[in-house]
Amino acid sequence: MAKKLLIVFMFMMSITFLIVGGKYVKDSGVFEPYPDAEYLTSEQTVSRPVYEFLDRKEQAVYSALYKGISEKKTEIPLPYEMSGDAYSRIYCIFEKQEGSFFYIDSTYYTAEKVRNAQIVFREDIDGINQKTAEFEQSAEKALLNAPVADDYEKALYIHDYLINICEYNVGEDFKYSSTAYGCLVDGIANCEGYAKAFSYLAGRMGLVSVLITGKTDKGENHAWNQVKIGGEWYNIDVTWDDMDVPEGTRKVYFLCNDETFSKTHIAENAYFQAFECTATENNYYVKNGLFANNPKEADEIIRREIADGNTKIDLKFADADAYESFKKEYVDEQRMFDIVLESGYTSDKQISVTMRETEEEYCMTLVFS
Repeated sequence: MAKKLLIVFMFMMSITFLIVGGKYVKDSGVFEPYPDAEYLTSEQTVSRPVYEFLDRKEQAVYSALYKGISEKKTEIPLPYEMSGDAYSRIYCIFEKQEGSFFYIDSTYYTAEKVRNAQIVFREDIDGINQKTAEFEQSAEKALLNAPVADDYEKALYIHDYLINICEYNVGEDFKYSSTAYGCLVDGIANCEGYAKAFSYLAGRMGLVSVLITGKTDKGENHAWNQVKIGGEWYNIDVTWDDMDVPEGTRKVYFLCNDETFSKTHIAENAYFQAFECTATENNYYVKNGLFANNPKEADEIIRREIADGNTKIDLKFADADAYESFKKEYVDEQRMFDIVLESGYTSDKQISVTMRETEEEYCMTLVFS
């Protein structure tokens, strides 16, 4: 009898195991067929250079995320099973580079193996739809007066536009401050929000741009952009050009090469390798004839600008020696006022010169009033 009861008990346990195990297997999706691999179109990949860093399997997973998140899905079947580390890399790249998906969180689910992507949204569907409409309206407003031909002018337009409409977020973060929505709609963002907005508008205007994450020379987390102008890559940091400037915009970090930019910006290359930026032709100071190798060249620039009627003059010096020599002779020893008088600058009031400095970049702005 005891033997018969044991057999019945074992039989019931087996049935229970099969039911529970079958439900687990069904829920895990182990035996569900993988969806077909799909890829972004050639038109979509043009404005997404980081996509080209990925191998074909990774591109298919990126594309699955793009399609699924576009459809507001919280669970997205992937065309391939991936390790948790590989999935984390792709999701982190996606979340940083896809500024239009401001409603996804930087928080994400992962595991040792990932078969289905679990997406965390910042809002419910109604909230997402409402904010998407606001975002698109703000983007259209931003693009209304944008230049349509010259890449340099496009980058300059985005740079100045974001500085004029957005305030850098200090203190407690707002819900969307790290997103393009925070920058374009709320008008308050941190460095990541500025960078995502720049990349988004750049893509809409036909520019090729990427968002770079890393650290400052002070060890702080930071985000900025790289953008392709005239076939060459340049660094650009809209956030730092929007800080501590009470009037107007500065161009200290507009289209810089690595030699100068890397003094204060250290790129993180854990997810992809930042592009090499060696060109100087389209740097703001070089392109506009505001770069001086020595005080004599700076003297000539100031005279030329005054003669052209400009009362706000930006200058960048080649090195610390040229910068300090100019300050000593033209500021401390007041040689600046001789230039003003000799250049025919006229005013029926007292002339004053205000100097704003970005000493670490050997840049200064002179304002005559």
